[in-house]
Amino acid sequence: MDDGLDVETASTDELRAQREAILADVRSHAGEIARELALLEGGDYGRRSFTGDHGEWTVKYEAGRLEFLLFESKSGAETYVISTKQPPEPKALRDAMQDYDAFVEAYNDFVDTREDVLDDVDPAFPDVRSTETVVADRDRIVAAIHEVATEIAQQCYRYEGTDYGTFSTTVDGTRWELKWEEGQVSYLRVGGEGGVYLLSQYSPPSAPDVRALADDVEPFVEAFNAFVDDLEVDLGGVSFTDA
Repeated sequence: MDDGLDVETASTDELRAQREAILADVRSHAGEIARELALLEGGDYGRRSFTGDHGEWTVKYEAGRLEFLLFESKSGAETYVISTKQPPEPKALRDAMQDYDAFVEAYNDFVDTREDVLDDVDPAFPDVRSTETVVADRDRIVAAIHEVATEIAQQCYRYEGTDYGTFSTTVDGTRWELKWEEGQVSYLRVGGEGGVYLLSQYSPPSAPDVRALADDVEPFVEAFNAFVDDLEVDLGGVSFTDA
């Protein structure tokens, strides 16, 4: 008895080749839609859905490239026509492709509704005012503050006898602190930690801050002068006599 089987096994080569050819065309065509959507939406990634005759199509893109193309039929079946995973089953692909033209028409209608959306935008904008005058005034005032603060720093450097230190006082209930290093100003800060730096080694203060604090520089200097006067009084009583 011959137990051998003489039944020829059907090949799926042709069917798979047809599927790959269809998917290659869809990947190229839908990829163009993905690129256009990315340009229109102004983002590197996103997704948008379109309603066809027999279901809904969702295009997801990333870095302007098609990530997936999903068809959800009205019956509830989902077919990832294009994805990073396995290709769709041939019958599901056939059913989806019967609605592909309607998907493209829905996409085209979507673009058409946006063609005139910017027509009423007037590109003639007002002239931009220059900050040159404000900045020049700010820099002039800050330079004057820096000059007097440097003089205070040099005086502190002389009498303290150390390479760096601080002088602090209160002006109208607000703490002012000048930090110096070898006779040069490191910063002049108003308001303690998190306060406003009228002088610093980094960026200049804003014009509104300068406007709000400039009038208090004079009482700050007067407070330093009073501090020096007190030192002179304290030292005035010190004398040396011969034994």
